[in-house]
Amino acid sequence: MGRGKKLGRSAKKARASQTGNVEEEFKKAPHSFVFHRGHVGKNIKQLITDMRHVMEPYTASKLKVRRKNVLKDYVGVAGPLNVSHFLMFTKTEVATNFRVIRIPRGPTLTFKIQNYCLARDVITSLKRPNLEQKQFQHHPLLVMNNFSGDDVHLKLMATMFQNMFPSINVNKVKLNQIRRCVMVNYNPETKTIDFRHYNIRVVPVGMSKSVKKLIKATVPDMSKYSDVSEYITKAGYLSDSEAELDGEHNEVVLPQHVGSRGNIQATKSAIRLTELGPRLTLQLVKIEEGICDGEVMFHEFIEKTGDEVKQLKALREKKRKLKEIRKKKQEENVKKKQDEKEANKLKSLEGMKKSDEEEESTDEEKEKDENDRDDDREYYKQEVGVEPDAELFPKARAQKRNRSHSRPNDKTKRFKKDTEKDFTNHKEKDFTNRKGKDFANRKEKDFTNRKDIKSNFKGSKFSKGNSKDKLKSGKGFSKDKMHGKDKKFTNKGSFAGRGKEKKTGFRKKK
Repeated sequence: MGRGKKLGRSAKKARASQTGNVEEEFKKAPHSFVFHRGHVGKNIKQLITDMRHVMEPYTASKLKVRRKNVLKDYVGVAGPLNVSHFLMFTKTEVATNFRVIRIPRGPTLTFKIQNYCLARDVITSLKRPNLEQKQFQHHPLLVMNNFSGDDVHLKLMATMFQNMFPSINVNKVKLNQIRRCVMVNYNPETKTIDFRHYNIRVVPVGMSKSVKKLIKATVPDMSKYSDVSEYITKAGYLSDSEAELDGEHNEVVLPQHVGSRGNIQATKSAIRLTELGPRLTLQLVKIEEGICDGEVMFHEFIEKTGDEVKQLKALREKKRKLKEIRKKKQEENVKKKQDEKEANKLKSLEGMKKSDEEEESTDEEKEKDENDRDDDREYYKQEVGVEPDAELFPKARAQKRNRSHSRPNDKTKRFKKDTEKDFTNHKEKDFTNRKGKDFANRKEKDFTNRKDIKSNFKGSKFSKGNSKDKLKSGKGFSKDKMHGKDKKFTNKGSFAGRGKEKKTGFRKKK
């Protein structure tokens, strides 16, 4: 394969400027967060997902909401991400509410959701839904109706909906990028707003059904016809449903070439809409300043007098001052703790330096003493001519610093305690706990080493096997017998056991 042609300097500059312009347009476009607060249920969560599809591509389509998050968290993140609007859903015992918030200073519009229908329900009701994913790569076209009143709340609603979507420059817009539209209609009689989301499709006008099939990429079945002219003239016209869709109300002359087949510049084409969902019926409840905590500018159901408004304003001002005082006090406490932490840190560092200096000084003193002793030893050797005795000038023992502060093994400690307890209260020693020594070679009361006694173990329990094994298995002398608890030693050297055990006699040597 041959290498591709390298771009020149001018081509590189043009591409760089184009990417820069795209980034600037992306930053200038209004961005949004769509999320919920509190418990809303699975249907409202699905509605939030549908609204994110409507607001694409300038929205956080994979935004994760957690219980720990508060509204301040979203406001803090909104600035770096160029987010300009929050679409927030909440649910109460009375109704489900939908809030549109302008970031960072408000206002906040609160709507009551009277009816809603999810996108999946709308799609299942259609015979031929259009679910192409490319249509969500560009923002939708906003179409508004009946927002031309003189009321302040109507003007505020209109500007809020307009600023939610990017503005369109008629001279620079490309028709291939307009694939969706959002329609917002205000009903002055019921004071409700209808929200709809459609797909836009352009179809050529003045063509029969057979010609439209030929324009498509797939070749139709013409085995019934002897000539192509027969197929065009006798193949049938548009169906009644398709004919009713087109007319003067939806036919336009295209100013640009559109990507679909048959839609050429300066020719007539029909615009057809296919609903994508969701559907919403909204009612404005109130408008307030700020982000959900300001003064109420408009309320649909509650009207307050001037005195009540003044009282609410004074109460809000009082709360704001208290909040500032608490915030100031909190900042002072944080600063105080940081100062204390720094002071403790410096103090600990000074103590560490001091201890190091003390260790160095003690080491120097030890070295000095050793040098003095060496000098005295050399002086004595020179004067007397003989090496001094070791007792005359003793060398200082090298004391190693015990750096391990770990406690001794508990098992050995406990074992030593137990043995001390066993040996302190008895005259005779415990031979069962002694390891590495043979029972026959012991010093205390050894029957085999006594001169005046001859051992006679025939027929007794000690006639076979090692005496040490007998002690371990419990067949020889018991611990109680050796400690003197069961005193069966007679003056004649005989041993009396318990029960019907055989007595062993000892005879003196002749």
